[in-house]
Amino acid sequence: MEKVQAYLRKTFGNQTLRVVARPRKMDSAEIYLGEEFIGVLFRDDEDGDLSYNFQMAILAEDLVD
Repeated sequence: MEKVQAYLRKTFGNQTLRVVARPRKMDSAEIYLGEEFIGVLFRDDEDGDLSYNFQMAILAEDLVD
C-alpha cells in the first residue's frame, strides 16, 4: 500500500492523500484526502497481472458552485 500511496501522491501532487487498510478486507483499501474519505482502491491480481482500481463517487451536492 505504501507504493500505491506514493504513486497517488506524486500523480495528484498532493501529500495529504492516504491509503488506509480496510478492516477484514485484504483486497481493498480506503483513500482519504486529508481527513475526508474520497474513494476505495481495489487490488486486482486476476490472471497473474497485478493492477489497482481506484473508485470515487462524486455526489451532485458536491458540484454546487
